[in-house]
Amino acid sequence: MLIKLIVELAVGGLCGFAGNKIMNGDSSSILKNVLLGLVGGFVGGLLGNLIGIGGGWVTGILLSIGGSCLVIWLVRKFLK
Repeated sequence: MLIKLIVELAVGGLCGFAGNKIMNGDSSSILKNVLLGLVGGFVGGLLGNLIGIGGGWVTGILLSIGGSCLVIWLVRKFLK
């Protein structure tokens, strides 16, 4: 159980980092990247389920990165 949590946080952090790089953000905060990855994973998974995309690890990671990009875009749009 603990190992699964650590893996989820690590993958979330990497997805948040990738989304941050795609959106030309700063990568100064590891915590911010993990949070963006986790929220992005939730958003990406939700959107993927709504349009019928789902499946394995690769699809989940791509959806998480896409969700992270969407979350970053929304945060930038509404906090300006």
